[in-house]
Amino acid sequence: MKVKAELTFPSELKEESIICNLCKKFDIILNIVEASFSTATGWSILILEGSEEELERAFKYLENSGVRLEDSQKIS
Repeated sequence: MKVKAELTFPSELKEESIICNLCKKFDIILNIVEASFSTATGWSILILEGSEEELERAFKYLENSGVRLEDSQKIS
């Protein structure tokens, strides 16, 4: 399964390795399509590929870390 996800990061997470941890903790392939970070906030658009279960676990990890999932959609 492949998903395009738009994420928003609060300023307190800008020093954390959230995206790197996704690849280490979960059996997914990740591609950063676009991203921008400032002192106040950050956002990124990612393509994530993996089993439905692993993607659900990865999104739960993001949510528990304080990252907001603004939008996600399955892609071919």
